[in-house]
Amino acid sequence: MNLLTLENVSKSFTERMLFDHISLGINEGDKIGVIGINGTGKSTLLKIIAGLEEPDEGTVTKGNKLRIAYLPQTPVFDDTKSILANVTEGQSAKESYRNLAGEARSMLLKFGITDPEGSASVLSGGQKKRAALVRTLLTESDLLVLDEPTNHLDSDMTEWLEDYLNKWKGAFIMITHDRYFLDRVTNKIVELDKGKLYSYQTNYSGFIALKAEREEMALATERKARTLFKTELAWMQRGARARSTKQKAHIQRFEALRDREKIREDGSVEINALSSRMGKKTIELYDISKSYNGRLLFAPFSYILLSTDRIGIVGHNGCGKSTLLNILTGNLLPDTGYVEMGTTMKIGYFSQENEALNPDQTVLQYVRDTAEYIETKDGTMSASAMCEQFLFDGSMQHTRIEKLSGGEKRRLYLLKVLMEAPNVLILDEPTNDLDIQTLTILENYLQDYPGIVVTVSHDRYFLDKTATRIFSFEHGTIARYEGNYSDFKEAQKERGTIPASSVPGKPVQNSSDGTGADNSNTSKATWKQREAKLKFSYKEQKEYETIDADIAALEEKIAGLEQDIAGAATEYSRLTALMAEKEQAEAALDEKMDRWVYLNDLAEQIEAAKNV
Repeated sequence: MNLLTLENVSKSFTERMLFDHISLGINEGDKIGVIGINGTGKSTLLKIIAGLEEPDEGTVTKGNKLRIAYLPQTPVFDDTKSILANVTEGQSAKESYRNLAGEARSMLLKFGITDPEGSASVLSGGQKKRAALVRTLLTESDLLVLDEPTNHLDSDMTEWLEDYLNKWKGAFIMITHDRYFLDRVTNKIVELDKGKLYSYQTNYSGFIALKAEREEMALATERKARTLFKTELAWMQRGARARSTKQKAHIQRFEALRDREKIREDGSVEINALSSRMGKKTIELYDISKSYNGRLLFAPFSYILLSTDRIGIVGHNGCGKSTLLNILTGNLLPDTGYVEMGTTMKIGYFSQENEALNPDQTVLQYVRDTAEYIETKDGTMSASAMCEQFLFDGSMQHTRIEKLSGGEKRRLYLLKVLMEAPNVLILDEPTNDLDIQTLTILENYLQDYPGIVVTVSHDRYFLDKTATRIFSFEHGTIARYEGNYSDFKEAQKERGTIPASSVPGKPVQNSSDGTGADNSNTSKATWKQREAKLKFSYKEQKEYETIDADIAALEEKIAGLEQDIAGAATEYSRLTALMAEKEQAEAALDEKMDRWVYLNDLAEQIEAAKNV
């Protein structure tokens, strides 16, 4: 049964057309994800569906008894009332207020809000978003309209919400940039693109494939139209005259081709790897710890950041992740221990909240405050050209910041951070409010970035793409795990227990089992018992000298196989053989990486023993 229909709806914001005569039907059982570049009007579309804004043109038809619950991007609370009162006020329960209040308390606790009777005035922005999500989920409704419900949720909360929405009997439409979340809870994707709306009856993974097909078909049609236009133009230039009905029709076809709406390929956020030279000494943490209001955030922790580190930091909200970042950047002192920073370290800090942006400045003025020209790996680039790379075209560059969407402001802030050419990137929740296209390009950029990257994020997909080591906050300790987020979850599952904290003392550079102690000798059963004597065997010495080259060769082989696989998509038998070969190469690479950790760790201990 149809719940709500948009027909030929148009909406403009100042001089910008958000969407132009779009139509959308929402039916019972629809679980819809809305996708689009920041500034395309996604939040405005949800407000129109929720009845909070009217379209400039078109109609919105709703069922007479349709109940809608709406989660805004930036919720507003009455600070004179308690959190519980804000969450439950104006709502009805099937039985009693006490049951509603009990359900609200339970759900607030799941979302990390432990004092529901406290004043709403003490809530942070993230806590308000989570409390507003509770309020929305408690509202009796047939249609949930959710604007960024996964922002400010940790991984456990996100998984709980996944389960909740998968069991939800009604329909929902939501904006989120969490791609794993979209994959697991949606059955329909709608995309806002250049003022048009496209619907796909699938989840996010299916959408990627279908969108590629749609764009290829559109580009093929455009290529044919261009060829035909050239032919028709040549005919017109020979001096066509409209002396017959046939010639008039021919001229009309030419004019239709000339005046057609051209297919424009998507712009993209293209970021050249900007960084400053890095010396041998990076950032070294010695037995640092921190408490807050008598609560231990993390026990003494030591670590030396490597020049190639890609660290993802995870843990529940309020555990101290951002505090650790502030200690790393020198904005906060630890309670115990100290931080030593190399003289060449230049930190770029993309904080959870944008720096104060002057609303009266234009985009270009803001960027020029950082630099008029910058050096990239491809040469000198002007501030205006960098704006173009970040999807701020000529007209947008002269737009005042106050007119930008929240996501566009985040993208502009990211541009400024990267233009400063840091050699250490500290990213605090970078996926909040950035669209999927920007996130994808940022992920690709980080893979080639010649510096250290430390990221706090609850976006599992982003961490899988960018992290090679995980720091996990666990009961007042920081545990280390090798690999990306999925590897970390698998390691936790296999272990079945909470790892021990890192041992205070000299910082450790590598750890293969993630316990925080240096237990890299336990990676394989065949050589997990290290000999007491600290020296290489002849065979180990030879292996140590060649293992870097062996790893590079395997990585090159896997890259070549991936290219062959991409070119053999329609050759089933060859594709199967290539996939099997790639799997064997990846297993060999995993074995080599474990040996690399073991041999380098032994080499460090041998060297240390010599210096005693």
